[in-house]
Amino acid sequence: MAENETLECITEHERILQEIESTDTACVGPTLRSIYDDQPNAHKRFMEKLDARIRNHDREIEKMCNFHHQGFVDAITELLKVRADAEKLMGQVTDTNRRLQEAGREVTSQTEEVIRCRIQQRNMATTVEKLHLCIPVLEKYSKLKEQLESKRYYAALKTMEQLEKVFIPRVSQYRFCQIMAENLPRLREEIKEISMSDLKDFLESIRKHSDKVGETAMRQAQQHRTFNSAVAKQASIGHYSKPVYSLNGRTHTQNGLMMNDEAGEEEEADEEVLTAQDLVDFSPVYRCLHIYTVLGDRETFENYYRKQRKKQARLVLQPQANMHETVEGYRRYFNQIVGFFVVEDHILHATQGLVTRVFTDELWNMALSKIIAVLRTHSSYCDDPDLVLELKNLIVIFADTLQGYGFPVNRLFDLLFEVRDQYNETLLKKWALVFREIFELDNYSPIPVETEEEYKLVVSRFPFHDAEIEKQEFPKKLPMSQSVPQIYTQVKELIYASLKFSESLHRSSTEIDDMLRKSTNLLLTRTLSSCLQNLIKKPHIGLTELVQIIINTTHLEQACKYLEEFITNITNVSPETVHTTRLYGLSTFKDARHAAEGEIYTKLNQKIDEFIQLADYEWGMSESDGRASGYLMDLINFLRSTFQVFTHLPNNNNDHASMSGKVAQTACMSACKHLSTSLMQMLLDTDLKQISMGAIQQFNLDVIQCELFASSEPVPGFQGDTLQLAFIDLRQLLDLFMVWDWSTYLADYGQPTSKYLRVNPATALALLEKMKDTSKKNHIFSQFRKNDRDKQKLIETVVKQLRSLVNGMSS
Repeated sequence: MAENETLECITEHERILQEIESTDTACVGPTLRSIYDDQPNAHKRFMEKLDARIRNHDREIEKMCNFHHQGFVDAITELLKVRADAEKLMGQVTDTNRRLQEAGREVTSQTEEVIRCRIQQRNMATTVEKLHLCIPVLEKYSKLKEQLESKRYYAALKTMEQLEKVFIPRVSQYRFCQIMAENLPRLREEIKEISMSDLKDFLESIRKHSDKVGETAMRQAQQHRTFNSAVAKQASIGHYSKPVYSLNGRTHTQNGLMMNDEAGEEEEADEEVLTAQDLVDFSPVYRCLHIYTVLGDRETFENYYRKQRKKQARLVLQPQANMHETVEGYRRYFNQIVGFFVVEDHILHATQGLVTRVFTDELWNMALSKIIAVLRTHSSYCDDPDLVLELKNLIVIFADTLQGYGFPVNRLFDLLFEVRDQYNETLLKKWALVFREIFELDNYSPIPVETEEEYKLVVSRFPFHDAEIEKQEFPKKLPMSQSVPQIYTQVKELIYASLKFSESLHRSSTEIDDMLRKSTNLLLTRTLSSCLQNLIKKPHIGLTELVQIIINTTHLEQACKYLEEFITNITNVSPETVHTTRLYGLSTFKDARHAAEGEIYTKLNQKIDEFIQLADYEWGMSESDGRASGYLMDLINFLRSTFQVFTHLPNNNNDHASMSGKVAQTACMSACKHLSTSLMQMLLDTDLKQISMGAIQQFNLDVIQCELFASSEPVPGFQGDTLQLAFIDLRQLLDLFMVWDWSTYLADYGQPTSKYLRVNPATALALLEKMKDTSKKNHIFSQFRKNDRDKQKLIETVVKQLRSLVNGMSS
């Protein structure tokens, strides 16, 4: 067992020794540590083993040295022999080197000279090369200076760009190039300032030229419209090439032939059409735009330009305070606006992005709202229809001009409808003065016609047709007065005036027809109706004039259908069209006629009142004069002569066939009723205290004359005693007092068959008390007469009974 352990230990020591011999010295530590980790005293055995290994190696070394010692000795002997030869060779080399140095000294000096020349040549070549690089830079910089002096700023910026990107980088190491590079930004700023100054001058200049630009554009648009109108009229005769109109050049037809506006009519037709570019130098804008684009600051330039143009737009849109006084004020206003937007349109199409369609549309919408507000305000101040019409024409040309540049103008045409209403108002005011003058100058008598030429002249002015009058011999009279054909003519003139406004509004015939009819209706129902009403109410218009006015309105009413035909012929719109507006003249003239009739009744009653005021009854007279009062006979004669005038009222076979009879009958009945009422009021006047029987008898004579007048049929057409019934109240009252039939009155009171049915107890009582007062006045003498005493008692009895009837009615 001990032997086995000894063998294992020896084997382990061999392995460790082999590992120590074969490994690096730095790794021996772990190997040696394992010796101490084994069995006790193992290191001693290892040390013994190690000493044995060392001795073994020493023996091997010694053997090797003994083997190579003779060779080493031989080598040393050989080296000692070579030493002498080496010293000899060293001497020869040293001598050879000395001789070589002496021989190459001259060559060395010449070589140094060659080297120096080569260096100079190289420096010269480098200098020439650098000069070739610098000269273009200097030339470019010199060219830049020349461009700046000649104000070719865009070219100068291009030169700067070339200097910075191409030329200066090649020679950037030189100081003069650094100075140039430092100067270029400053030069750029100077160019920006100069170009901006030019732009400001341009903006100031364009404000002055906008008026001329706009005037030219509007004139060309007007010539274009006139030319198109002429071609459209000739198109019905022959076929023509459709003209293509351009505001930026001459007018051409589609086949390419040159055509001038209104050729042969105006000398200006041969002149070349001017454009905005011909009138305005836009080069400052282009130059400044290019400069700022090159400088990379285009957005700043665009913002500045747009801001300034917006400010100018607000100034242009500000009208003069007295613009509404003359058409030139409106024309200048429109010219400036058109000029502004023509310039903007040119900038829009000539540059890329300086202004955009969105920007111009925004400007136009802002301007359009302001324009409409200005025109709406200033047109309201205008009271001259001719000025309003010229304003309308200007607005149309203004709209057509801007529409040609692509701006929407529908709101302007909508505004024209408001202006049309203003135009109609001014027309109505003007025609009101015309109608008043016609009415003031009219003699209100039938038109005398001496010859057939005069008759044809009247008929040509007014559509009058009457077979009976045409059959009459000359001289003859037409039923209407001179104002009728004048009024008819003036109505047609207003239709023409309204038609002028409707032209060029791009409206259909139906819409124009509707405009004309509405304008005519306004004239008839407002202006003419008001003038007729005022005329009828004038104090100096008498019954004869009122009768003539009724005749005139009747004929004007009949002429309304001819006015409708007149409008139809103008517009070519059939009157059967569903939406066609009808003329309201019928109601206008009917109302005027009714007003005239009412005025006739009123004036008749006023005249009757004037005659009644002349009455001078002696209410205490004992007996009547035996004849009617003078004032009443004058009144009846006046009424007779007045009602004869009514025979002249129109009585044609039409809708107004019974008008004359109706008006005359109504007037006569009204006059009789008013006369009866006035006479009754005279009897019952509270200021009248006493009435004698003689006064009653005299009053009865007057009433008899009134009844005779009523029964004489002063106006034909009354049936039976209809007119006499106007005096029935007076007749029954007077009969009651004349016959003194109180017993019958009191007995039959309230019966429908009563003889005194129309006598009111209160009326009878009031009149009886007036007579009772008269009886009391003569009481001293009447007490000696039995009849008078009996009559007095009867009166008192009747008075009591009448009072009881009155009290019964009131209760």
